[in-house]
Amino acid sequence: MDTRQLGALEVSAIGLGCMGLSTNYGDPVDTDHGVQLIRTAYELGVTFFDTAEAYGPFTNETLVGEALTSIRDQVVLATKFGFEFTPTRTRNSKPDHIRQVVDQMLQRLRTDRIDLLYQHRVDPEVPIEDVAGTVSGLIAEGKVGHFGLSEASADTIRRAHAVQPVAAVQSEYSIWARDPEHEVLPVCEELGIGFVPWSPLGQGFLTGTVAKGQSFTANDIRSRFPRSTSEALAANQPVVELVQEIAARSEVTPGQVALAWLLAKSPRIVPIPGTRKIDRLRENTAAADITLSDADIAEIDARSAQLTVTGARGSGHEDYG
Repeated sequence: MDTRQLGALEVSAIGLGCMGLSTNYGDPVDTDHGVQLIRTAYELGVTFFDTAEAYGPFTNETLVGEALTSIRDQVVLATKFGFEFTPTRTRNSKPDHIRQVVDQMLQRLRTDRIDLLYQHRVDPEVPIEDVAGTVSGLIAEGKVGHFGLSEASADTIRRAHAVQPVAAVQSEYSIWARDPEHEVLPVCEELGIGFVPWSPLGQGFLTGTVAKGQSFTANDIRSRFPRSTSEALAANQPVVELVQEIAARSEVTPGQVALAWLLAKSPRIVPIPGTRKIDRLRENTAAADITLSDADIAEIDARSAQLTVTGARGSGHEDYG
């Protein structure tokens, strides 16, 4: 697979979001299956793997650590801090807490360094300069390679980058969630920061496999997303019909169109689709070899911009993304 740059960090053009193997999409997968899927991703050319302490919490890092231990030096490992979990989940990016949880992450991930460490969500109680300075110290100690932010504003990105260069910003971005285009993507381009879209397939909606009236179980996070109500799914069908139309014309799948569209937006963009199925994994990674025509990209841009998406996006859910 071709590689791309997240700041100075070289990664595969498409990564693997590992969250769904452990949480938010039903019961966790069997450990053996999770390990097999992650290692199959590597065999397909994926070298960029994304997890977080919040996924489980903790269990996804343990799974990813087990899966990657034998190929650790051949892959780029990203994880995220920013919460404490007892007695309830709250944001915490205090410097002492960051240093403490990084040591715990290293144990779960079976490694001596974290290649890309994100702040999972901005903590309004801690100046971003203090967060960036703490990560800078961890980089100097060799425990962390590069610094990232998730769901941060353009101003926060600038302030953090002035203290410690930001390699990547991770936010929800897809054909039906284009918010980063207004401010975040331009500042990333200006500062040479990579961008990692989470949920690039719109929680599965853009693959065309989510039925109009589909309901979700209580342990599927989509049951709490405004865009996943039966009314919203029905109202948003024009978005997926657009993707299906382009896919049929290009003789690829709708999911591959959604990923190829992201890849075409900037050479600094590296989507991280997640899946529990090997066949979907193969489909997603194959999107790295698909090039949409300029006309197709322009059509998707123009038509999706005219569509009204019903329901707020899911970034407010702190255990997601």
